Amino acid sequence: MASFRRFRPDDLDKFSKCNLDPLTETYDLSFYLQYFAKWPSLFQVAEDPSGNIIGYIMGKLESSPDFFKYSEHYLPWHAHITALTVAPEARRLGIGKILTENLELAAEAGDAWFVDLFVRKSNTRAINFYESMGYSVYRVVKDYYGDNVNDPTAHGEDAYDMRKPMSRDKTLKHIREDGRNHEVQPDNVF
Repeated sequence: MASFRRFRPDDLDKFSKCNLDPLTETYDLSFYLQYFAKWPSLFQVAEDPSGNIIGYIMGKLESSPDFFKYSEHYLPWHAHITALTVAPEARRLGIGKILTENLELAAEAGDAWFVDLFVRKSNTRAINFYESMGYSVYRVVKDYYGDNVNDPTAHGEDAYDMRKPMSRDKTLKHIREDGRNHEVQPDNVF
């Protein structure tokens, strides 16, 4: 059985089980510590009874900079899932769902319009997981990822920008039913 708690800096030494997955982005130490310092309620871990980190979610609350205010790509106050990963031996146990639900609760407490995330277009398991939790594709970001895990000779890989409305978005203003038909370049994404 897993327990869930906020991330602590000494957890970084225990991330290896989670970060060995080729679909998990791995960041430098300062990046993790920045999230810990700025958004502690959106950085949570799942720990097994032996103290091993078997999953984590890292998120933030943000909006686009003011110079984007009148752009069609402007993003109002929202939560963003930067990383969600579960160690291979702990998958299919509901850990990812609980971590995501905890982040969504923090997003609601922060009065966010929606929660968004980027996922590789080829990562069908993750896409199905998020869709089962009420997320939908808002747009396709062309060549968002600089590498392609399925074809090393390819230039890059597209991402789906997926969103789930929070209770503040009563009219679903920030959600699209036809998001797979809306393509943008990485420069248009904050």
